[in-house]
Amino acid sequence: MTGSTPAQRDQSCFLCQATGLGVLDSFQPENLLVASTEHSLVILNKFPYSSGHILVSPRRHLPHIEDLSAAESLDSMQMLQKSTRALKKAFHPDGFNVGINLGQIAGAGVPGHLHIHVVPRWNGDHNFMTVAGNTRVMPMLMEETWNKIRQCWDSGV
Repeated sequence: MTGSTPAQRDQSCFLCQATGLGVLDSFQPENLLVASTEHSLVILNKFPYSSGHILVSPRRHLPHIEDLSAAESLDSMQMLQKSTRALKKAFHPDGFNVGINLGQIAGAGVPGHLHIHVVPRWNGDHNFMTVAGNTRVMPMLMEETWNKIRQCWDSGV
């Protein structure tokens, strides 16, 4: 895997930190890393909107979608496809919110490192606890979520 060189990483960025994980130790629940290729990575969102909320990201620290190479664009889309297949198999959602927040004003929590949100959704899943109580309610532990997604990923999505 070539991936990002240290010059293309921001060590304060959690996505860049994930690209620096060694191959043998990377796929552990505590790292949240689900999958990795030469150009992209799939990682659980540490602060999810719902169980199974993942991020698909290029390995390089890029803020703008137009900065992606053709290979990075294709690989990110292929990882997005695999992600939705794995999430469908693991959690049987009724749909997905898939999106990219470009720039801080658009809501990007990490404006310097482009990433795609993939959020499984179910009929009637709206929850006002986040807005009204500043609390997120998650029906599954992150480790369980990671295990389910990895099992589906490994079974050939």
